[in-house]
Amino acid sequence: MARTARRPLLGGLAALAGGLPALRSPALAQQPEAASLRLGALFPFTGPLALLGDEHFRGLELAAEERNAAGGLLGKPIRLLRGDVADAAQAQAEVKRLQGTERAVALFGTCASPLAFAATQAAELQGIPYIELGAIADPITDRGFRLLVRTCPRAAEVGRMAVDAVAEQLTLAWNKPLGGLSVAVLHEDSLYGQSVAGAQEAQLKARGMTLAERLTYSIRSVEWPPLVQRLKGLDAEVLLHTGYQNDILLLYRGFREAGWRPRMVVGAGAGYSLTDTAHAIGPDFEGTLNVDVPQFEVNERLAPGVKPFLELYRKRYGSDPRSGSSLSNYVGARAAFDAIQRAAATEKDRIRAALQATDIAEGATANGWGIRFDEKGQNTRARPILLQWQGGRQVAVGPAEAAVAPLKGRMGAVG
Repeated sequence: MARTARRPLLGGLAALAGGLPALRSPALAQQPEAASLRLGALFPFTGPLALLGDEHFRGLELAAEERNAAGGLLGKPIRLLRGDVADAAQAQAEVKRLQGTERAVALFGTCASPLAFAATQAAELQGIPYIELGAIADPITDRGFRLLVRTCPRAAEVGRMAVDAVAEQLTLAWNKPLGGLSVAVLHEDSLYGQSVAGAQEAQLKARGMTLAERLTYSIRSVEWPPLVQRLKGLDAEVLLHTGYQNDILLLYRGFREAGWRPRMVVGAGAGYSLTDTAHAIGPDFEGTLNVDVPQFEVNERLAPGVKPFLELYRKRYGSDPRSGSSLSNYVGARAAFDAIQRAAATEKDRIRAALQATDIAEGATANGWGIRFDEKGQNTRARPILLQWQGGRQVAVGPAEAAVAPLKGRMGAVG
């Protein structure tokens, strides 16, 4: 079943790679607006999350171009309407604009949980379908909205895998008993950090592991030197950190200035997956663990479309992807487009019913996910994986079916 489903995926990637020049031709750009299917794309294109937001958007953009190369959606070319959502208030305002004056029939977004929480609430009130491709906080789908689906994993799954990595892999690498490890949890104070850290704390307690302390900070007012000194005083061997790119840069700078760092840091996606973060920090980032969506150094038996997508991305943007977020957004958007096509109309209840009827087996998408939504709209077949920065690349080290390298039990460049 999965092998049958993979053929159109890989064929579609190949066709798109060959058809992109035509998609960017003046003829398509000059089509009248009434002849296009208008879809909103809500991402932080400006502000501190702009790099992450743009990488998420590129996955949606590639899926739209692929669909247009195959004849469009409901007989019309897709027209993506960009909405810049740098904060929650802007997210709500952009939902109203895109649903109102821009006449979008569905919305896609948003990469950051606080933004997604606000945008999806506005979309539900406005009565427009919303497909969340990248924000992971559990409360986003816990509200029982009718018109919301989420294609990516939940924070609970990310938090669980981080603790599993400590309990099942680091204990072996360091030859230490489970009860002999001291773990600190550090997170930014938005919905994203709270959701992941809450799951991590619950899992640590469930396993009987030592939680040295759970520390929270605001990205608007944090003073990093005292925070790093507090971590140093805890003498925790493992730090579970949930934060965005700038937080990570400042945290590692604080480690250098203090002349100390934990034995291992385990991140929770976002900035921990960006190549720009690894380049900015340099050798100190080597060995850092991360839990996130599948990236590009992963077992192809798990993720059969990774290499074709990588080639496609390079041809379209002239560089390697900055993280696997573009791949997971491509996977989610592609499934949503298929659902809208099956709906055979743009009426919201028809789109909702088609999304809920989606049934894609695990292993049948480019990153290895399946797609099946529960009653809350959560994809039950999306799985995070465990990654580690090794030799300047982010490689899969767990679970076994995803791994392409063994986990290394140390951080920093080898002297």
